[in-house]
Amino acid sequence: MTTFSRLVAAVLFVVAATLAGGGVAQEFSPAVVFDMGGKFDKSFNEAAYNGAERFKKETGIAYRDFEVTNETQREQALRNMARRGSQIVVAIGFSQASGVEKVAKEFPGTKFAIVDAVVDLPNVQSIVFKEHEGSFLVGMAAAMASKTGKVGFVGGMDIPLIRKFALGYEEGAKYVNPKIEIFQNMTGTTPAAWNDPTRGGELARSQFDRGADVVYAAAGATGLGVLQAAKDKGRLAIGVDSNQNHLHPGTILTSMVKRVDLAVFEAFKTTKDGTWKAGVRVLGVSEGGVGYSLDQYNRSLITAEMERRLTQARADIVAGKIKVTDYMAK
Repeated sequence: MTTFSRLVAAVLFVVAATLAGGGVAQEFSPAVVFDMGGKFDKSFNEAAYNGAERFKKETGIAYRDFEVTNETQREQALRNMARRGSQIVVAIGFSQASGVEKVAKEFPGTKFAIVDAVVDLPNVQSIVFKEHEGSFLVGMAAAMASKTGKVGFVGGMDIPLIRKFALGYEEGAKYVNPKIEIFQNMTGTTPAAWNDPTRGGELARSQFDRGADVVYAAAGATGLGVLQAAKDKGRLAIGVDSNQNHLHPGTILTSMVKRVDLAVFEAFKTTKDGTWKAGVRVLGVSEGGVGYSLDQYNRSLITAEMERRLTQARADIVAGKIKVTDYMAK
């Protein structure tokens, strides 16, 4: 082999080694696909957005995102994120389960996480919450705050997950007042039920007109109409998923906080750190995954006695002394 040939071979070897090694290593680029309602729904999706933003702020690493506006977009959005090289793709909402299952099989080297559903694959982390436990606590708060002995619940899409919120709320209210009357309405049977604040307001006003003085909204952006109706009527509402107390200070009794933000943040962070694990993560009261919010915006509405009882109930749930029924496990 001539000197020139050896030189060419050496150069080719270095190039090949560089291409095979860290020379073209992709930068870390996590992704999140929001569901219907948009990332600024001030509720479920926005909690996920806050988690992604926290990761960006703490690490300086940008993330990719997509807001689903049509049901047919879910699968393609997940696939596009994987194709573009995102090492972790987080899908927000149970409706993305079939898309995650299909796309995760197509991209076995990509990690996926899904909130509110279980997909049993070796490269998927499923994050579910004990919404019934957090709803039990705000149900207690509603019953303690109610002067009429009547409270309400407005759900979004009529699915088992939202029935899970409703049952926990009912059990919490009856734990305080066994004779309490609870009105319950679901907004609809399609994904449009998550983004209809006008209808949410109508349902809440109907419950207020029947005597309810506290209404809990578990309906995504639809719940914003419930919160507004409570303000307009001079009654109380309970927010959901994100801490919504600040939206209408003085008329939002509390919010059932569901730490979707924590789920997204930790999915991104553990992937980056190399500690990510597939399987099912269940976040309830004891894991800090659900609870109720208390801040300067609702401090005047939660009395010391109410707070004492809620703190005790929380401890009793953690200790197993209070067992809240999981509608989806019945």
